[in-house]
Amino acid sequence: MTVHHTKARQDAERARQQAFWNQLLHSLRGIPNDLLPFSAVRELHPTSERYGGVRAIPLAQIVGSVDRYRDFDHYFLPRLDHNLDRWANVRRAGLEGVELPPIQVYQVGEVYFVKDGHHRVSVARRAGQRFIDAEIIELQVTVPPNSTDSLKDLIIKSEYTRFLEATGLHRLRPDHDAILFTVPGRYDILLDHIKTRHYYLGLERQQDVPWSDAVATWHNDLYRPIIEELREHRLLERFPGRTEADLYLWIMDHRYFLAQRYGQEIGFEAAALDYAQHYAPDLLHRLWQRARQRWRGQATP
Repeated sequence: MTVHHTKARQDAERARQQAFWNQLLHSLRGIPNDLLPFSAVRELHPTSERYGGVRAIPLAQIVGSVDRYRDFDHYFLPRLDHNLDRWANVRRAGLEGVELPPIQVYQVGEVYFVKDGHHRVSVARRAGQRFIDAEIIELQVTVPPNSTDSLKDLIIKSEYTRFLEATGLHRLRPDHDAILFTVPGRYDILLDHIKTRHYYLGLERQQDVPWSDAVATWHNDLYRPIIEELREHRLLERFPGRTEADLYLWIMDHRYFLAQRYGQEIGFEAAALDYAQHYAPDLLHRLWQRARQRWRGQATP
């Protein structure tokens, strides 16, 4: 047995051991330790596909796999013992100076999903490489993922994609701030708000109103003013881990509650401030939430 063979096998076993500790630590933190499945990207409804050639890509931006996302952890370390022989062979080839072919990936936004070459990615990351040569197929999507997204984030972004397709907001207001939630199932509520807007615009104008008018006025006259109130009063700081879109829905519900309670319309600012006063976590709880987020977000070597 050669020195390189022994070294490669030892490195494979250490990588598998590190994968075990990664899983344990992530379980304690309550955060995912998985690669993203490429099937979730299909839910982002890619609009086009093209060959991107061969070039060096950052290993840190490789976040998922086409069909082996269960075989490796979030850091591309091998989870299964039966992968170790292949892992060791790739490692030995590197130690012996053998030039390996480029991996094959899909690029979606700034992140990549491996089609072929999982062990090469795993070995390269374990060896501390920053880049790897890849043959690239580029997919264009309306709402691209990023390197910190979890599977839940992709589900939410797929819902956001469908919302944009239904409303055309990305075409009507191409510079609009992203409308992202922290939990799935919220975009249907936004659509109901726009449908209600559409109905009342028709009554007000006494004629059929284009759907695009309802979308634009909902964004300009309803959603955007509330977001500006949130920013002016820095209310998002009082709700760690939440988004502006989360608060928008909560404040809209609270505004309706106040109107029913007092029998009159309540302004956006008054509703937002009243909601924050009654429902924002206290300072100690907010500090705990922020500390917990930082701890959960710490990377494992």
